Amino acid sequence: MPLYQVNIPKNLIRMQNNSQKLNLALFQTELTWENPGENIERLSRETDTLTRADLIVCPEMFTTGFSMESERLAEPHKGESYQAIARLAAQYDTAIVFSMITRAEGKYYNRLYFIFPDGTSAHYDKKHLFTMGEEDQHYAPGSKRLYVDYKGWRIMPLVCYDLRFPVWSRNVSNYDLLIYVADWPKVRAEVWKSLLKARALENQAYVAGVNCIGTDGRNLDYSGDSQVIDAKGNVMLDLKSEQGAAIQCIDKTSLSAFREKFPVLNDKDNFRLI
Repeated sequence: MPLYQVNIPKNLIRMQNNSQKLNLALFQTELTWENPGENIERLSRETDTLTRADLIVCPEMFTTGFSMESERLAEPHKGESYQAIARLAAQYDTAIVFSMITRAEGKYYNRLYFIFPDGTSAHYDKKHLFTMGEEDQHYAPGSKRLYVDYKGWRIMPLVCYDLRFPVWSRNVSNYDLLIYVADWPKVRAEVWKSLLKARALENQAYVAGVNCIGTDGRNLDYSGDSQVIDAKGNVMLDLKSEQGAAIQCIDKTSLSAFREKFPVLNDKDNFRLI
């Protein structure tokens, strides 16, 4: 028997979206400390969002909060929590992005999953580990960026502290949407908002940053401030400190028109990451 069961209403499958628009949902929530079942259940209650969204983005370490208890909390690759979230994606015909504590090849990772509606997935292991929080002492770093093609959009998902490193985020593969899942503390909220806007401007792409709210098991406070920002730096959606999900429709046609009119990326520096 599973440790927890997600009960999902049936017959809530949406029509396939073949347009240049993407209904992007941000799920900003307080994370119940080290309790995967409760956190996944909270997502399952967002039935209206799950039904209408093409893509739902959840915070970093969504199942546990930003815990350093990797040995105790890690699940195997595509383990029980992954399977529960994959069932939500399949039932509601939506993609879901999140990260969680994962054990693979004898190591522990802060692993981001991009789960497609058909049950397949891709993953990315957080490259930049937050040394001030001792993340590097409990997790292994990733070494490869992930690019996902979904509903005609090219997407690059990253994790929290990656936001501070513009070279790693650089648009060298013509992505349209840059995603950051995060547990970014309230004390550095202005840094979060400034860097999200900077990444959108310099990469001429939509940026979605999803953070958590509340206070975690280490007594760190989180103010949320999850946002969607367009390629011109305009904040299209700002959840501030609200609990719950919201949807922002983004338009690839307008992005392409802006890039054609003001082709900054044509003049970008060429480099190779070693």
